[in-house]
Amino acid sequence: MSDDRPLAGRDEHELDGGHHDHGHDDGGGQHDTHDHDHSHERDHDHDHHHHDVDTLGVAVVTVSSSRSMEEDPAGDALVETFEDAGHEIATRDLIGDDYDGAQSTLSNLVERDDVDVVVTTGGTGVTPDDVTVEAAERLFAKRLPGFGELFRTESYDEVGVMVVATRATAGIAEGVPVFCLPGSENAARLGGRIAVKSAGHLAGLAGRDRGDDGAGHHDDHGDGHH
Repeated sequence: MSDDRPLAGRDEHELDGGHHDHGHDDGGGQHDTHDHDHSHERDHDHDHHHHDVDTLGVAVVTVSSSRSMEEDPAGDALVETFEDAGHEIATRDLIGDDYDGAQSTLSNLVERDDVDVVVTTGGTGVTPDDVTVEAAERLFAKRLPGFGELFRTESYDEVGVMVVATRATAGIAEGVPVFCLPGSENAARLGGRIAVKSAGHLAGLAGRDRGDDGAGHHDDHGDGHH
């Protein structure tokens, strides 16, 4: 007997043919793919993160010719952020606003076996002695523009259009993620929060050439969300 009711008068189960069972065999050997898709997503998510480094060795570098280790609120903020997340501070340095000195320090740090990530604070502005970005980018094998983009987006509410003068950046040097943040405490806290959420995943993926995960080789995930 035909059902002449308008479609708006029928519920979703009637419209799909009256099938209520979304997770079991329909008798014809075909299964609804809903559960399978969720299972695949879970498996993919697990595979996607299985290289992550759980406990990072972090190098914190303050670039400033006017601060001291006793008066370094931005460096303190970075140490606090990473330690609160369960990571270890492998080393903490304070260096002057000098291109060669900054580049030499960063180059040495990314070669250390106990350093999985480097975070700098200071030297990312536009004055002549702001040279951290230039020193770091010469070492980058790969740049991570999304970090700076996200940092500036998150900073806009605080600093407004002056965010254009913020050159926060990140990249991979010798398999080690390097994050370069401005020198203010607020900027260090914001950048630290972004870095700490992504550093383990980045270090795990980028560090595979270093043999950090014991595999010593690349599994090509494509560019995906990286």
